[in-house]
Amino acid sequence: MNTNVKNIEKKLLSDNWYTLNKYSFDYQKSDGVWERQEREAYDRGNGSTILLYNHSKGSVILTRQFRLPTFVNGNADGMLIETCAGLLDEDNAEDCIKKEAEEETGYRVDKVKKIFEAYMSPGSVTEKLYFFVAEYSDAMKVSSGGGLEHEQENIEVLELDFNDAYAMISSGEIIDGKTIMLLQYAKLNQLFSSDKDA
Repeated sequence: MNTNVKNIEKKLLSDNWYTLNKYSFDYQKSDGVWERQEREAYDRGNGSTILLYNHSKGSVILTRQFRLPTFVNGNADGMLIETCAGLLDEDNAEDCIKKEAEEETGYRVDKVKKIFEAYMSPGSVTEKLYFFVAEYSDAMKVSSGGGLEHEQENIEVLELDFNDAYAMISSGEIIDGKTIMLLQYAKLNQLFSSDKDA
């Protein structure tokens, strides 16, 4: 427990979609002085994301869908290329991402590897993301994917050459944080290098 924080008060501002709360609290600065601070925090739960990769084909599975927040903040068509992801809801992180991978991409993966956890926007959003990687094969494809209609998902599944996908970071075609992190993980850990285990 952080002893520099006390007297926390929480006020609900909105629960229309998830929950937006206003917090008031006393914070002790480095000079020992206590000051009253206020912050707002949006709570949508935690989530999982995964990079599906095929070592022999040198490919990855990504998705493309419309993301309204990016559209209203300068993304011209609102479309975003991403790794598969979803909120945990009542699932643990591993079960969640296996389910999301099948719903969104059509691939049923049973072996996934957790690589790290990260807060993606800690200044205002409580969400923590659990990051996974998993190998996929053509034999694992059980449907066309695309997400769930009742959740108003309209997801395009993309199978891309890894090098092409990685180059899309520099070109600005991939601007999603979690996707950049997973593609960089693949590059740094040589998921597509024949000598990665040497």
